[in-house]
Amino acid sequence: MCNWRRTACFVAAVCAGTAMMSSAQTFNTLVSFDATYGGNLRTMSLIQGPDGSLYGTTFDGGANGYGSVFKVTLAGVLTTLHSFDVSDGGYLTAGLTLSADGNFYGTTSEGGPNGYGTAFKITPAGAITTLCSFGSTNAYPQGALVRATDGNFYGTTQGSGSNYGTVFRMTPSGTTTTLYAFDYTTGAYPMTGLLVASNGSLYGMTNQGGMDGPNCYGGCGTIFKVTPSGVFTLLHSFDGADGANPYTSSLIEGVDGNVYGTIPSGGSIGFGTVFKMSLDGTTFTTFYNFCIFDCADGDAPFAGLIQGADGSFYGETAQGGAIGGAIGDGTIFSITPAGALTTLHVFDLTDGGQPAASLVQSTNGTFYGTTSEGGVYNYGTVFSLSVGLPRFVEAVPTSGRPGTRVAILGTSLEGATSVVFNGTAATFTVVSPSLITTTVPAGATTGKIQVVTPGGTLSSNVPFRVIP
Repeated sequence: MCNWRRTACFVAAVCAGTAMMSSAQTFNTLVSFDATYGGNLRTMSLIQGPDGSLYGTTFDGGANGYGSVFKVTLAGVLTTLHSFDVSDGGYLTAGLTLSADGNFYGTTSEGGPNGYGTAFKITPAGAITTLCSFGSTNAYPQGALVRATDGNFYGTTQGSGSNYGTVFRMTPSGTTTTLYAFDYTTGAYPMTGLLVASNGSLYGMTNQGGMDGPNCYGGCGTIFKVTPSGVFTLLHSFDGADGANPYTSSLIEGVDGNVYGTIPSGGSIGFGTVFKMSLDGTTFTTFYNFCIFDCADGDAPFAGLIQGADGSFYGETAQGGAIGGAIGDGTIFSITPAGALTTLHVFDLTDGGQPAASLVQSTNGTFYGTTSEGGVYNYGTVFSLSVGLPRFVEAVPTSGRPGTRVAILGTSLEGATSVVFNGTAATFTVVSPSLITTTVPAGATTGKIQVVTPGGTLSSNVPFRVIP
């Protein structure tokens, strides 16, 4: 089982930024995994499905030991949908992506007919289809797939040998094209998923490579941009002082139009950072540095950030945190764009430990996540954390042209009387209390989607971007 604990002890003298403890939240452990259901949830984030349940993947375990796809209800009822057997892939390092067709798409990092990983489609009922099998020149896919406005999926491969990894495009039917191959000077071994930004470009990070810095010989990783047509731009090379070796935390775009992310190591103290960067890469700012042991903020933020409806960012550290005078096994935190950090929960292994996957916020307003260790059987957990944020609706996809099919996820949507795209009414169908289907109406403009229900008006968590 993977363990990110350091073998050496370190006591930092000061904490950078402002860290506070918070007691205004409700935490619950929903599931404790065992080897039967799958083990080692590592870096795979959960995702809300069209039925309101949460869907995810495990790195290994399952019936055959090579990982699984599972579903868990918000009440904690766990179901294994598929167990991989190497012939169809194995050892999953990324979560799932929901498409507007109601199916999930994902990758395995190894296995398949060629042995270098696969891409697959799976229905909410568990019917799986292998879409492609990766080869030696495009080996070992990492990070979750993302779907861009052209309808294609995009992802990264880690590479092997003299191959330093790639960015690829995949059609919904599984035809793959390499968009860019890294050469170490531009980065090496991308292990994170990609961000589809509001400008239509794809953003990502590499674990190694880039330009040498005063604190990092040989390159500590990079941030890059690539267009869907394959035009590549190196935006930032980490130098150790501003972070080092991005691992699996994907970037997000904040409501202010900047890119935000976390780094599990490096920074002014050496135990990870939170940063923001402009879309063109001209401005890069580290606005929080983590420390350990004598600070309550924890360290090693392997998990990426998500932005809540309150404007704050929410994330996790894989280690540390102070609990009852002892050192915890990771934390959940919120942080404002100004860098004020609040510790929301400290894990103690009984309720999970070493969280490394990004949180997901359900449309009921509650956060859900996984830990890679701890729980009853020490195979990890699924947990919930409520901080009192309101309900909202989520569009899949979050951008599209007029006429594009859109799934709207939510809670208690039955009896909905109106769906509006930034003031323009749309025709719609209420499929279930957790799902509405619609299309982008003619004349719609970029802005929030609003759904009027008997319980009140719900707004989308992010603006829907209408493409001319």
